[in-house]
Amino acid sequence: MTFGIIKERKNPPDRRVVFTPDELVRLQQNYPNAKFKVEASDIRVFPDEAYAKAGIEVTTDLTDCDVLIGVKEVPVASLIPNKSYFFFSHTIKKQPYNRKLLQAILAKNIDLYDHETIVDAQNKRLIGFGRYAGIVGAYNAFRGFGIKYELFQLPKAENLSGKDALVNQLKKQFLPPIKIVLTGNGKVGNGAKEILDALKMKQVGVSDFLNKSYSEPVYVQIDVLDYNKRKDGLVLNNSDFYQNPSEYISDFERFTKVADIFMAGHFYGNGAPYILTQEMLKAPDCKLKVVADISCDVNGPIACTLKASTIADPFFGYLASTHQEVPYMHPGSILVMSVDNLPCELPKDASEGFGEMFSKWVIPAFFNGDQDGILLRAKITENGKLTPRFAYLEDYVSEQESLMGCQ
Repeated sequence: MTFGIIKERKNPPDRRVVFTPDELVRLQQNYPNAKFKVEASDIRVFPDEAYAKAGIEVTTDLTDCDVLIGVKEVPVASLIPNKSYFFFSHTIKKQPYNRKLLQAILAKNIDLYDHETIVDAQNKRLIGFGRYAGIVGAYNAFRGFGIKYELFQLPKAENLSGKDALVNQLKKQFLPPIKIVLTGNGKVGNGAKEILDALKMKQVGVSDFLNKSYSEPVYVQIDVLDYNKRKDGLVLNNSDFYQNPSEYISDFERFTKVADIFMAGHFYGNGAPYILTQEMLKAPDCKLKVVADISCDVNGPIACTLKASTIADPFFGYLASTHQEVPYMHPGSILVMSVDNLPCELPKDASEGFGEMFSKWVIPAFFNGDQDGILLRAKITENGKLTPRFAYLEDYVSEQESLMGCQ
């Protein structure tokens, strides 16, 4: 079986890759019956020469490959018919802008596996870039805070070599006794926590965070029942929240009254209550100065996330009184960071971590008869049709482009 590592063609350019040269060498050793080829690229964080030096074939022709692996969406014109593809397709939530892509995948008889659909038997995601989004998102929160309040100037994460360099930059700065609230206990939230812990910032419990004053920076990491409460006042468990989200309302306002920085690293599910509302942001006792929406759900649970910002221009100001964007140096504004492709700022680290996960969970499935069902659960299309697991997308792909305004 031949695996091809495709060139990233989406704009803005993405320098990440699923496999580093070293990871491909390890795979070749572990699976001698497999062959790995790399499509030439002038943007990848690891240059073509690094793959060639490692003994990996670099080519401009992947038509003889069985499985093609990339990071971002593949342009329709670049799809090779009758192949298996792995990439983030951004179609499983019926995203209108990629309807044409999924229609083309079906028309070209392509077997599509989405990185987001690679899950275990309990539907827990096995691979992703979430950890690196959290790491860069936390760094950007501090960078924005320093700029907004003219305390310090940090370089952009994309200009640094990796996580260790980010931490070293942060350690040089003096932080006043601020309070940081962090939502999320998954890969994103724990990625942000890595930065806070690397700075040896004190972690405190919810009660102390809400009621005590400190002479040093502190943070609290909160779970869904810390910032949501049942409408009827009952205190149950996380499972009840996930099963009955409409029975809950946000209880986050108690944190807005004491926190200076909010790092949002939570997963937001359909039907769940909004977390940070316009009313909370308008309240005269709202103390928030910086909101780093790492999860970046535009017009979603974080009311000040009016748009996805960019790596080139990561910050904007939010004026609560008018619910509008203003310059982030506006004295009455909250600085918002809502970059939706944060891992791109650490392409080397992100590629190394992603490849290790892909090697652990996905590649073995091709050689052990998919004994754990990894490929079966991940496959979205097969033989020109949606698989049963993704049959809910039928109406999405059957509607005509002209009616749906596809981009």
